[in-house]
Amino acid sequence: MHMEGDVVLGGLFEIHFSSVFSELSFTSEPKQPRCQDFDILGFRHAHTMAFAINEINRNPNLLSNVTLGYSLYDNCGTLGNAFRASLSLASGREEQFLFDETCAGSTPVLGIVGDSYSTFTIATSDVIGLYRLPIVSYFATCPCLSNRQRFPSFFRTIPSDTFQVRAMIQILNHFSWTWVGLLVSDDDYGLHAARSFQSDLAQSRGGCLAYTEILPWANDQTELEKIVDLIKKSTARVVIVFAHETHMIHLMREVVKQNVTGLQWMASEAWTASTVLHTPQFMPFLGGTLGIAIRRGEIPGLKEFLLQIRPDQNYDSSYGNSLVVQFWEHTFQCKFTPPAAGWLETEGVLCTGQEDLRRVGTEFLDVSNLRPEYNVYKAVYALAHALNDMLHCLPGRGPFSGQSCASLKRLEPWQLLHYLQKVNFTTSFGDQVSFDENGDALPVYDIMNWLWLPDGRTKVQTVGEVKRSDSNSEELKLDEDKIFWNFALKEPPKSVCSESCPPGTRVARKKGKPHCCFDCIPCSDGKISNKTDSMECTSCPEDFWSNIRHDHCVPKKTEFLFFQEPLGICLTTTSLLGTFLCTFVLGIFTYHRSTPMVRANNSELSFLLLVALKLCFLCSLLFIGRPRLWTCQLRHAAFGISFVLCVSCILVKTMVVIAVFKASKPGGGAVLKWFGAMQQRGTVLLLTSIQAVICIAWLVLSSPAPHKNTQYHTDKIVYECIVGSTVGFAVLLGYIGLLATLSFLLAFFARNLPDNFNEAKLITFSMLIFCAVWVAFVPAYVNSPGKYADAVEVFAILASSFGLLVALFGPKCYIILLRPERNTKKAIMGRGQ
Repeated sequence: MHMEGDVVLGGLFEIHFSSVFSELSFTSEPKQPRCQDFDILGFRHAHTMAFAINEINRNPNLLSNVTLGYSLYDNCGTLGNAFRASLSLASGREEQFLFDETCAGSTPVLGIVGDSYSTFTIATSDVIGLYRLPIVSYFATCPCLSNRQRFPSFFRTIPSDTFQVRAMIQILNHFSWTWVGLLVSDDDYGLHAARSFQSDLAQSRGGCLAYTEILPWANDQTELEKIVDLIKKSTARVVIVFAHETHMIHLMREVVKQNVTGLQWMASEAWTASTVLHTPQFMPFLGGTLGIAIRRGEIPGLKEFLLQIRPDQNYDSSYGNSLVVQFWEHTFQCKFTPPAAGWLETEGVLCTGQEDLRRVGTEFLDVSNLRPEYNVYKAVYALAHALNDMLHCLPGRGPFSGQSCASLKRLEPWQLLHYLQKVNFTTSFGDQVSFDENGDALPVYDIMNWLWLPDGRTKVQTVGEVKRSDSNSEELKLDEDKIFWNFALKEPPKSVCSESCPPGTRVARKKGKPHCCFDCIPCSDGKISNKTDSMECTSCPEDFWSNIRHDHCVPKKTEFLFFQEPLGICLTTTSLLGTFLCTFVLGIFTYHRSTPMVRANNSELSFLLLVALKLCFLCSLLFIGRPRLWTCQLRHAAFGISFVLCVSCILVKTMVVIAVFKASKPGGGAVLKWFGAMQQRGTVLLLTSIQAVICIAWLVLSSPAPHKNTQYHTDKIVYECIVGSTVGFAVLLGYIGLLATLSFLLAFFARNLPDNFNEAKLITFSMLIFCAVWVAFVPAYVNSPGKYADAVEVFAILASSFGLLVALFGPKCYIILLRPERNTKKAIMGRGQ
């Protein structure tokens, strides 16, 4: 298709699906291949370019005083034809079509719109790019064409597959499809898409490919059976196909044959809008397909332009293979060829050229869903705007050498290339058209969904869009309520290799499998994961522990000897009971202080001993409750001083008993002068002061302090008092033990002294209990963790205190209260019987 003009633009379109090549005999000149399988949509693409040029020529605001012409060629779905046509456009020589009798042929073009296949465009651009002839493709999406060094003059009005792949991944992420299959065509379009898809999917870590298969160009039944069998056995429910409609036809026949259902198909822009697949045979399987589609646009006046196509205006009898003639014959199923001899009317219908296109149900006139045509329209206008900018250059301010401008009489393609790179305009549909540094258009796609209606009709509807946002990322908008899902539950399918790991578990990769295939391992104690599919479990802070589900850190349980717990209540009650008994005994002794039983063996020491025992009972309360600094410092000091006071009183009483017995013997009276009241008080004060000095030194040099112990239990915090200095604690206990041992030995030696109420026996028994308790305390204390160590110490304090109280004061209270007749001096001295 040709039209003369001041400036001519070329076009490459697929108006036939395939070519038939003659057999090469090597004895005669090879004949040109014959095109077959008329493509009515490709024919519409070519006429869209013709319409755009006619519209520009009528526009007084664009390229005024300049007429655009066109020279359009059919690639016949064959690389050889496409390459030969592109060279003819660039060189300006075409043997098959001559404008006039001079055989000059068509003039060289200033720019080319096309081609539709990425492979054809790559081959064409590799050569045409050497001459810096601009090529603006409307359908070639291979990412490789963005290589500016290899393709310096290539532009396109369709987004690169790089963006389409990222758009696909956005949809996968939106529906959480992490386990998908990928089928690609065996050409540059499919193979580059596969590489890009694998690379971007790995970087996004949003999913994995269960398989990647290459679809054969021919109907290779063995290979197709193998591919469909793999799809059938795979656990991936989502299948993405980057291929052409011819591949899908062969593939779907095998899918129908093997009855592979339950799949969610995702279509690339190459077959999303393909109506040839909308058949009752395929739609039960392809219904619900989601696809990436080229941006839809509206071209006012295109339908009226298409209706003007008539063979009586375009048909040249000398060129019987006119494209318009083929279109007419294809549309009306008739023939223009004169009938041969013996021809019968039953064999076909003759075309008159007066048939009405409006009365034929053909998609050729359906301009409601213009997608490739809209890209063709934008490509023509991009070249026109670049040419317009070039012709409006002001002399002396031009971009070329010497600030010169281009001249209409001597236009060069490389000059147009400079302006095409900077073109920027808005279509009547409201879309901005410009190119980035790689010649790629602003990326935007429509998301399409295939509906299979109950009455058998099919419909392809727009359910969203994906475009590049201001942050240079892909922005996906989906209307999920409109999406038709071809499944029983009418909801998106699940397509995962492994179910997501819930919070409380972590992902453990399966050896030799993609990262989407994993096991879920529960987090160990003390670690949590609070997100789905966590790769690692994080340790809880020091004072926290994992809950039962291991998805949150909760404060660790605190452990110390509570007042409110049963053990604490028992020990507190026992301590208060001991304090009460000491107070009670002290009251008895005070009331009966004048009786011989109380006055015997220094009543003052007895009162002091009762006060000391009362302090011992009370100091045990310091070991109950949460340890504080003051309780930690006071508890051992109070305990040590109180017990030394008790043992000192007992030691002095024992020494007094022995001294009295010595004094009763001849010559022993001098002994008593060393054990007067002042000496007894002084001895007790001295012995107690030594312990006080030990405690003060301990507190000053290495004081006990509260401590949070996490070593006993990993899930608990044990609050305890560390002794600070083990030596100080050992000296404190050792000093008590020394005094207790000394008291026990003295009392033991005096146990058989003649006396009706021999207090030495009572002291011996009490010291025996005291020593036994504290000897047992040491190993029990060392081996008791946490609060039980405090409980052991409290028990030792209470047990030894009760032992002293009962052993020393029990018999005396018995006599005072129940046997008052024995509370006499004679009875005590043994002479009242």
